[in-house]
Amino acid sequence: MTCMRFLHALFAAVLFAAGSSAVAASDSASAPHVHVQLMTGESGVVAPGQVVAGLYFKLESGWHVYWKNPGDAGQPPKIVWTLPNGVKAGPLQFPAPKRLPLGPLMDFGYEDEVLFPLTLTVDSSFKPGSTVPLVAKVSWLVCRETCIPGKANLDLDLPVVGATPAGNAATPIFQRFLAELPKPMPTSSKVGFVATADGYRLTAITGQRETKAEFFPADADVIANAAPQNVTPTAKGLTLELKKDPNAPSGSAKPTELRGLLELSGGRAYEFAAPAGAPVPVKALPEDQTSAAQATSSSTLPAGSAAPTSTAATQNEAAGTGSQPTSQSGSGLIRIIGLAFLGGIILNLMPCVFPVLFLKGLALVNSGNEERHKLRAHGLVYTAGIVLSFWALVGVLLALRAAGARLGWGFQFQSPIFLSLMAGLLFFLGLSLAGQFEIGLSLTSAGGSLAAKQGYTGSFFTGVLAVIVATPCTAPFMGAAIGYALAAPAVVTFAVFTALALGLAAPYLALTLQPAWTRILPRPGAWMEVLRQAISVPIFGTVIWLAWVVAQTYGATMLAALLASFLLLAIAGWFLGRWPAKGWSAMLAGLIVLSVVGLSVYSAQSFAQAPRATASAAQSGDWEPWSEAAVAKYQAAGRPVFVDFTASWCLSCQVNERIALNQPEVRKALAAANVAMLKADWTQHDEAIAQALEKLGRSGVPAYALYAPGQPNPRLLPEALTPGAVLDAVNNLPRVATQNGLASSNLK
Repeated sequence: MTCMRFLHALFAAVLFAAGSSAVAASDSASAPHVHVQLMTGESGVVAPGQVVAGLYFKLESGWHVYWKNPGDAGQPPKIVWTLPNGVKAGPLQFPAPKRLPLGPLMDFGYEDEVLFPLTLTVDSSFKPGSTVPLVAKVSWLVCRETCIPGKANLDLDLPVVGATPAGNAATPIFQRFLAELPKPMPTSSKVGFVATADGYRLTAITGQRETKAEFFPADADVIANAAPQNVTPTAKGLTLELKKDPNAPSGSAKPTELRGLLELSGGRAYEFAAPAGAPVPVKALPEDQTSAAQATSSSTLPAGSAAPTSTAATQNEAAGTGSQPTSQSGSGLIRIIGLAFLGGIILNLMPCVFPVLFLKGLALVNSGNEERHKLRAHGLVYTAGIVLSFWALVGVLLALRAAGARLGWGFQFQSPIFLSLMAGLLFFLGLSLAGQFEIGLSLTSAGGSLAAKQGYTGSFFTGVLAVIVATPCTAPFMGAAIGYALAAPAVVTFAVFTALALGLAAPYLALTLQPAWTRILPRPGAWMEVLRQAISVPIFGTVIWLAWVVAQTYGATMLAALLASFLLLAIAGWFLGRWPAKGWSAMLAGLIVLSVVGLSVYSAQSFAQAPRATASAAQSGDWEPWSEAAVAKYQAAGRPVFVDFTASWCLSCQVNERIALNQPEVRKALAAANVAMLKADWTQHDEAIAQALEKLGRSGVPAYALYAPGQPNPRLLPEALTPGAVLDAVNNLPRVATQNGLASSNLK
């Protein structure tokens, strides 16, 4: 856990350093899904004296920022002051949070709006009529299904007055949120806890029967945050069953106290430290934990009028802490890594990868008589090929992003050179599998006739091939993990993608590490040759799909060049098959392959058409081309908007369209709800689409967003789309919104 906490600390530090560029200084800033403002609850300050200031967040519906202990994942806001001599700022104070479930995780934080108050102390060096310049560097993390960091430089000039200052527009906000600050538990109360078989039983004696309670731990890795907290009322209080955090270090010492916040019915929230054992009178919190809260909550603010206006929020995932350092739960990153690993395992079943994995299975059948250490070596070398390929891919992606490019998962398929070379590689592999020549077996390690070194080389490059063909596919659980990783610092990004790589390699690696499991596979025989040739059919099917992508995106001339490269590769394969194991034939075939590479580069530079407008592709049937203006237009007209972020090279996108979006019941439901259907085609790189994906917390396609009228924050649908998922989202649209949309459509 110490290592995990170090990773999280490093995560926060690098994330802030690499986050979005700071907004120009003012007292407020807008970022995706959040508006943040530095404000005071009074119109000035009397010097010497104190004034209550605060950091105010206005959030879009469904988005949240974090409490000082964020729960399973996240970071609370952080503020770093630049203040003149004679001014001191107290720590941020945190109102009572809410439990915010996020899949299998549980966050602690705030939705809609929140104010983090603090106390500013001004000494006598400031005279009436002068101003106190307040400059703050603020960073935060805002999350829904995904999280994005944000930061801003805020400044505020605070007038120094000679008499008690009047209220201002922010006074009502301060009055509401100061009332929500937790208080020290009354000294007449008693608290204590005992360990149970799977956690802790907290007992609180408040002097009255308590029927509702929620406990928010001050420390990470103590309780299972997402587990239910069962309340048992007693005559003068309650008992609360808390489950121990399963990620807590095994064999670690039992806690001697439980520190945290207990929220009771009626909005009562108390901070306390409960000792182990029978309930005892509440121990007062240390002065440095209570003085600022008491000073802030006891401040008297004059009555005000309206709350300050704020612009629509935005999405910005930031990590931060209060003025005091806070610990970050290691379980959050562990769960993200777990999702990536699971996504990698499922990726083996995607149509992009399965043929390659199947060939490795044939290799195991054919090599059943090999020594165990050789089988294990093949598994480890195959895994190394996958991991190193992922590292290389992520390294390129991060380098390009650092240079200012907005790229995501599968970005290389936006290059005509890569598409041509990929299609040629798979065509050449298909020829080998179909029986034209045998050298392809070394690429996939499916044969046992090669020398050991060649076989290991084959296993390594089969891992490389698996990564290359995997990139146009997105498996369940991958979207959130990849989006999280690409917004994180490099160390976390590589950790998440390493987990994804290990998940992709896991099935084959497990069989090689446990050779006994290969007994369930059939014995080698003539059937293997027939099946190997049959596998060439889906390989050639993939080639046809890539050729279609080239033709649709770059035009007929580029397609003709690609078909010419196929002819050259077929000639190279003929030489290898007609004169096998001949040095001159292998050299001639190699020269032909090099000419194919040159033709691919030349044709991409000379024949590929300029980026074709996506309007023609998107304007098919009921679909219209996406733009931010189109979304705004339909929302202003009161119509729901469904946006399909897709690409021709994205195989998962094509599958989703056929099994979900093009189903009659789905199209009927979309039409009945008068949903405007927009298609954002990312086949070629489009900066506007890249920015829109980034705002949604997605690193690539597919992505599906459903906007309800009047709600700038859309509902995101899963990457693995089903008719039921779309129908559920459409059926949950506000009825009044649907009716308004129909009316506006009829008026047209």
